[in-house]
Amino acid sequence: MDHMTSIKRALCTKCLRPQRTCICRWITPTGHEVEVLFLQHPLEIDNAKGSARLLHLSLARSQIITGEVFAEDELRGLLYAPFPHRQDNDQRQKTILPLLLYPSTSEDGNIATPPVLTIPADNTAIQYRLVVIDGTWRKSRKMLYLNPLLQQLPRLPLSDPPASHYRIRKAHKPDQLSTYEATCHALMQLENETEKYLPLLAAFDGFVEQISSYDPKSKESEI
Repeated sequence: MDHMTSIKRALCTKCLRPQRTCICRWITPTGHEVEVLFLQHPLEIDNAKGSARLLHLSLARSQIITGEVFAEDELRGLLYAPFPHRQDNDQRQKTILPLLLYPSTSEDGNIATPPVLTIPADNTAIQYRLVVIDGTWRKSRKMLYLNPLLQQLPRLPLSDPPASHYRIRKAHKPDQLSTYEATCHALMQLENETEKYLPLLAAFDGFVEQISSYDPKSKESEI
């Protein structure tokens, strides 16, 4: 292996991409109240167009776990146990309420109807945790089907989602967003905040521009 090949293959230890295509410049630390759990399909790890890790690096109260099928005990812990870096006394006193970011209805008749979301009267005792499946629509439906615990979660559908800026991946429907965009808009919705998350969306536009500059005609993979 020559010196130039070694440089090209060297990975950034933070974004886990080749150093020559590092995306760390787009990391935008943003304070947020709702926790985020990314369940990432294994095929997304090395996908250059994937956006979940970039958003994870921008959200301190988030965790990203890779897998397709999770053992029930493991998944229950991911859904309901305090995050390792959030085990302070205030956190332990709150009840964690996971919400699945997913349409309220499913095209797959084999997936159970989700329970209705009921908001407790005392919101101060609740820690919301947004659960985001990171994968194509086909893969996300499969992950939902293979993990019954996810089917039991109340769902958070996006209300009036905007058009996606994710031109580097093909969407089958106009309202299909990237993992990054969908999560940002869900946080806006849950926290009733918009301005706070606009810098994140601006950073996403920069990320998309950078990726598309490598192959402007590339739009082969699906959202």
